[in-house]
Amino acid sequence: MGFREFVGLIAALMAITALGIDSMLPALPQMGSALGIASENQRQWIIAAYMLGLGSAQLAYGPLADRFGRKPVLIAGLSLFTLFSILAGFATNFETIVIARALQGIGAAAPRVLAVSVVRDCYSGRQMARVMSLSFIIFLAVPILAPSIGQIILFLAPWPYIFFFLATFGAMVVLWAALRMRETLHPEHRRPIAPAQVLAATRIVLGQRISLGYSLAVTCLFGALMGFINSVQQIFADVFHAERLFTLIFALAASFMGIASFVNARFVEHLGTRLLSHGALVGFVLVALLHGLCAMLGLETIWSFALLQCAQMFCFGLVTSNFSAMAMEPVGHVAGTASSVQGFMSTVGGALIGIVIGQKFDGTTVPVTMGFLLVGIAALLIVMLTEKGRLFRPHVQPA
Repeated sequence: MGFREFVGLIAALMAITALGIDSMLPALPQMGSALGIASENQRQWIIAAYMLGLGSAQLAYGPLADRFGRKPVLIAGLSLFTLFSILAGFATNFETIVIARALQGIGAAAPRVLAVSVVRDCYSGRQMARVMSLSFIIFLAVPILAPSIGQIILFLAPWPYIFFFLATFGAMVVLWAALRMRETLHPEHRRPIAPAQVLAATRIVLGQRISLGYSLAVTCLFGALMGFINSVQQIFADVFHAERLFTLIFALAASFMGIASFVNARFVEHLGTRLLSHGALVGFVLVALLHGLCAMLGLETIWSFALLQCAQMFCFGLVTSNFSAMAMEPVGHVAGTASSVQGFMSTVGGALIGIVIGQKFDGTTVPVTMGFLLVGIAALLIVMLTEKGRLFRPHVQPA
C-alpha cells in the first residue's frame, strides 16, 4: 500500500463515525413516522443509542488489538458496523432501530480507536503528523457533506437506503482493509490481555489531576455538541420552519470547526496550548451567554442562530483539540489505555449530557443555547480547579 492509499484508508476509517451520525439527521422525521415514534424528542434516541454504543466499546478494542493484532479486530468491528447497518435499514419499530443503532455504534468504535493505532505502528514523528494531518483534512469534509448525502438519498429513495448506503460504505472499507492492508503490529509487540494492568493504567489516568480534569472538560463540551446534534433537525423544522436550509447551515457550522483546526495548527506553537484553549473556552462561554439571551428575549432568527452557532463551533474546535492533547500529556507511558479511558469518558458522558439537553427541547432554541452555556461554565470551573486558578499560562511541572 502506497502512501496516498494509506492516507485514504485512514481517512475512510475516521469518516465512519461521522457518517453514522450526520447522514441520517435529515431522515429523522420520516423515520419517526414510519416507526411509530409518537414523540419528536424520542427520535433523538436514534442518535444517542449510536453514541452510547460507540463510547462504551472503546474500552475493549484497544486491549483486543494489542493481543490479536490491528487487522483482525478492525475487520471484525467494520463487519459489525456493516451488518447492523443492514439490520437498522430493515427495522420496523422503535426498539429494533435503537438496538441496531447501539450495535452499529459498537462496530464503529473499532475504526475510531484503531485508525490512530495503525498510523502509530507505521509512522512516527513528523511523518505520523503528516499522515494524521492529511487524513484529518479529508475527515473534516464528512460532517459538512454527510447531511447533504442523507438528503440526496431521501430525494431518490426511502430512509432505509441511508442505512444501506452506510452498509455499502462499511463493506467497501472492509474489503479495502482485508485485501490491501497488512498487519501493522509486529508479533513481538503483542501483549496478553491483563485486566490487572488495564486497571492499574486506568487508575493512573483517573488519578492524575491534569489528565482527569481536561478529560472531564472535554466531556462537558462534547455533551453540548451532542445536545446540538440531537436537537438541530427539530430546530430547523419546528422553530424556523426552514428544513430546506438545514443541510446548508449545518455544513456551515461544521466548517467552522475545520477552520478552527487550521487556525490551531497555525498558532498553537507560538501561543501555546493553554493560552489558545483557555481563551477559546472563555469565548465559548461568552458566545453561549449572548446566544442564550438572544433566545430568551425572543430575538432569535435563523440567521442569528447560524451566526452564533458558527462562532460556537469555532471556539469548540479550538478548545477540544488542545484539551485532548493536554489530557494525554502526563499519561504518555500508558497512552493506549489512557486514550481508551478518555475516549470512553468523553463519548459516553457527552452522549448522556446531550440526551439531557436534547430531551429538554420545547419548540424554541432556549434549551440548546442554555445547555451550551451551562456546560461551558462547568468546563471553565473544572479547568480552573485543574490548573489551580492558573489560566492562560504554561503548565509548570513539579520539581
